[in-house]
Amino acid sequence: MAANTTYFFTSSIHRFIPLLQNDALKLIIIQSWQYLIEKKLISLYGYVIMPNHIHILWALKKEFEKESPAEQFSKFTAHAFKKYLYTYHPEQLEKFKTVKADREYQFWKRDPLAIPISTDDIFIQKLDYIHHNPIKEKWSLSKYPEDYRWSSANFYETGIDEFNIITHYRDSF
Repeated sequence: MAANTTYFFTSSIHRFIPLLQNDALKLIIIQSWQYLIEKKLISLYGYVIMPNHIHILWALKKEFEKESPAEQFSKFTAHAFKKYLYTYHPEQLEKFKTVKADREYQFWKRDPLAIPISTDDIFIQKLDYIHHNPIKEKWSLSKYPEDYRWSSANFYETGIDEFNIITHYRDSF
């Protein structure tokens, strides 16, 4: 992923297990984004945390020689998920056990989707897609997009950013 490019990024939980139904694990994701924003590594324009995947619109602020923000995000959240499950839900931790040589557990599917956004119209289309994900019949997580706490839809509707992580896209384009 290139610096100063906005991406539609999707990452899914390994085997689509609904790990992210747990609000404590959603907060780990939020904390990871807060860290990346505080370190001026990313701008986050939109997001939704679903039971087994996430969608975000974000831009990388600079080029990276070692770990990209996507890699830092995956690594941090995986370690935090492992620690949380080990402490509070060890029976769930076993669902993520792997035989891979480089890890004991795998929480995120390999190769997340990262699509560069080339036009304002595509950006708005992806933001609408993100915000309407929780109200789809398949999920039925809320009646209205802005009622789903784990999305940026409320920010774009009311201006309230509960987690202080959103940069309004109009401020950057």
